[in-house]
Amino acid sequence: MQIPMETAILFKTRNGLSEETRESMNTLINKRLADIIVLRGLAKQMHWNVKGPHFKQLHETFDEAAGALTEPIDMLAERTVAIGGVAEGTVRMAARNSDLADIDIRVTQDMEALKALADRWGETANLMRDAINQAGEAGDEVTVDLFTEITRLLDKHLYFLEAHVQ
Repeated sequence: MQIPMETAILFKTRNGLSEETRESMNTLINKRLADIIVLRGLAKQMHWNVKGPHFKQLHETFDEAAGALTEPIDMLAERTVAIGGVAEGTVRMAARNSDLADIDIRVTQDMEALKALADRWGETANLMRDAINQAGEAGDEVTVDLFTEITRLLDKHLYFLEAHVQ
């Protein structure tokens, strides 16, 4: 049985956040979890399919970028469970819940692939920045800290991607 995010399960917990805050944070964290899972998939897609004169360097760069997202995925999933939510982390759930657009499968040429991934990477970082503000307004400072840490990592790897095209 598939449960849509709007009616997601919320378990009782001794966490001091109100039920309303835990519900809204569960939804927000799962949205950003979906984005990071999709972004990791896009980075792997570019890693596997990149072609052109900069193949080797970009092949490795895309793989490193994808690998850097493994820990944030785990941290987001664990945070939503810690506040009584359920992590919606399957590929299907992520594809349904993410705000990121896909990258056309025909995008394989090195610089075109790099720009497409950098666009999605920047979009994800900006969504995470918005999430920092939303979590702050909700009074969930721990989630603010988590989103800030992940944004820092996203910005670092965005810098690595953009350095190839600036």
